[in-house]
Amino acid sequence: MSYETIPALMMFAFASSVTPGPNNLMLMASGANFGFKRTVPHALGVGIGFTLMVFLVGIGIIQIFDQFPLSYDILKVASIGYLLYLAYKIAGAGSPVDDQKPDTKPMTFMQAALFQWVNPKAWTMALTAISIYAPTQSLQAVLLVAAIFGLINLPSVSTWVMLGKQMQKILTNHNRLKMFNITMASLLVLSLYPVLI
Repeated sequence: MSYETIPALMMFAFASSVTPGPNNLMLMASGANFGFKRTVPHALGVGIGFTLMVFLVGIGIIQIFDQFPLSYDILKVASIGYLLYLAYKIAGAGSPVDDQKPDTKPMTFMQAALFQWVNPKAWTMALTAISIYAPTQSLQAVLLVAAIFGLINLPSVSTWVMLGKQMQKILTNHNRLKMFNITMASLLVLSLYPVLI
């Protein structure tokens, strides 16, 4: 990768990281339901998990799809199923923030990191970044792409947690929080539209 392409990669990393998608919608919902501090492991799992995903895609996973196209279809079906399950869980959450049920808790670091592997937007971002900015898949280029995403992704997705935290001022009763969670779940389902077409 030439150094002239780094600004373009940074813009791509920012635009793809900060725009709505499954990660950001779930982080916003978590920020609204659990607050910023309790959502930090979720946000770290997204940022670090996605950076690792970009690196692993760059050093060889991308070739699996080239050799076994059916694997992409299997991943797509699994991703859709899991996202629908998460949307159901988000829609079902509805207790006021100060009165959480004992079994209700935010996504953990490991859950968020593993979620990247069934997140259609994450796959699209990683495959596009490697294909465009590290087409030779040299280790140096792959490391650079992963590092740039790592530096840009975490602050970008954290803004959604802060936005959700600010929503707590409005979501002060059960009905408002329930409506917010149903809206977030619906948006999560709508985020599957590009995958389905």
